[in-house]
Amino acid sequence: MAEPDHSILPPPSPEHRRIAAGQFDRANQVIATGNHDYGIRLLLSCCKFDPANLIYRQALRRTQKLKYRNNMRGSRLAWLTTIWTRGKIKKAKSDREYLMVLELGEQVLMRNPWDVGVQMDMAEAAETLGLLDLAIWMLEQARQKAPQDLHVNRALARLYERRGNFAQAIALWELVKKAHPHDPEAMTKAKDLAANETIVRGQYEAAVGTTPAPTKREARSESDTHKPVRQREARKQTAAPEHSTNEAPARETTPAEERVAREAAPLLARLHADPTNPNPYLQLAAHYRKANPWEQARTVLQQGLAPTGNSFEISTELADLEIEPFRQNLLLTEEKLRSDEEDPELRKIRIRLLKEINTRELELYRLKSDRYPADMTYRFELGVRLLRAGQVDEAIKELQATRSDPRHQWRALLWLGHCFKTRNNWRLARRNFEEALHLLPLTEDAVRKDVLFQLASGSAETGDLQHAVDVAHELANLDFAYREIGRLLDEWQQRLEQAKATEPNR
Repeated sequence: MAEPDHSILPPPSPEHRRIAAGQFDRANQVIATGNHDYGIRLLLSCCKFDPANLIYRQALRRTQKLKYRNNMRGSRLAWLTTIWTRGKIKKAKSDREYLMVLELGEQVLMRNPWDVGVQMDMAEAAETLGLLDLAIWMLEQARQKAPQDLHVNRALARLYERRGNFAQAIALWELVKKAHPHDPEAMTKAKDLAANETIVRGQYEAAVGTTPAPTKREARSESDTHKPVRQREARKQTAAPEHSTNEAPARETTPAEERVAREAAPLLARLHADPTNPNPYLQLAAHYRKANPWEQARTVLQQGLAPTGNSFEISTELADLEIEPFRQNLLLTEEKLRSDEEDPELRKIRIRLLKEINTRELELYRLKSDRYPADMTYRFELGVRLLRAGQVDEAIKELQATRSDPRHQWRALLWLGHCFKTRNNWRLARRNFEEALHLLPLTEDAVRKDVLFQLASGSAETGDLQHAVDVAHELANLDFAYREIGRLLDEWQQRLEQAKATEPNR
């Protein structure tokens, strides 16, 4: 597979995003009434308008599986009715029409959402288009049907490694090595990735356990829309554990786990009383997130999707929760870097994780700002992430819209300063930095130092040495060691004096 760093697809136009968002809302409404076929058609349209949007495809796949009651095979004659489309997929691949592969693949998955081969073709097309998140998700879906498939596990392990999720990558390479003990790639990869022990410590079992094939009992339970989620959860909580002769005895719960379960009980009661209301699911998931059982929070949100008609709030919270492992890996990486700042491998890992987190958060805040355009918080967060992604002009548009909101004013001005500095427009950059400095709260000492440094260094770079020296004196008075400002101040002062000395001779 190709390995582009960025999507080569042009982003959808604002009009297309607006239409897709409207159809997504309508799809959720009709799916909640049980009209799966119409909801699926609307969701397919959303995916055509915005092919890279993972939330649309996740909703589409959930609805398709619900339609077939999670039977793990789709329609009875799926293999026969999709033969012609499969041939078109192979031709599109050979012609390098990768967007067409995604569209044709969805037509096959309409008949069988668990088709492993088609999902692997779609994953390859998505990766070639630079849609790494989509490629990974496609392979994760394939693993639900074929968790031991060597081709799926190998391809997914490679993508996990590219994304910086080394725990999952190691787990899958171990599965490949277990099936083929002498596989050279699996042996090498397992050793190389294990060297990043700080990143992946203690996460192997969780990685393998996130994508098992559901049992028949689980499949029936997931498709039973007539029973409230709370009733099923209550049975899990209160039923005595059943053990076969081959099962290990249940692990004793810790006091912390007991406290989490005790505090969750009122929220579970609210969920049971009104299973179609998204708020109890969100509150229960927030409770679990605070206590750190991420999988419990994820399970609650996934269970809430069907009863609430694919609630937008639950969908976006689930998307945010899926970013959390990368944030945790980033914290571990930065902790390791503090003791070994020059480690080139750790620095590469940090950059990849930062990029991955920003890409996912950018898409999430774009969805939220499209949905709630009057909410300046979402537009501010979107603007910051657009700047980090190098989409400077779009970032300026969002940040200028938020600077009139008193809650975000000085922060928006600060980031606008960075935007204009990136565009090499120092005049506008300086103006926004100075306005941000004027509005800074007294408690923001660290930000004050950074803004002063930006003003001083930017003025020096543009030849305004007098202003650079004046601002540098103010910063040095606050913190003489800040980013070597003492040395820079001496250097700028010397250059300024030399410039003044040569002025009479001009």
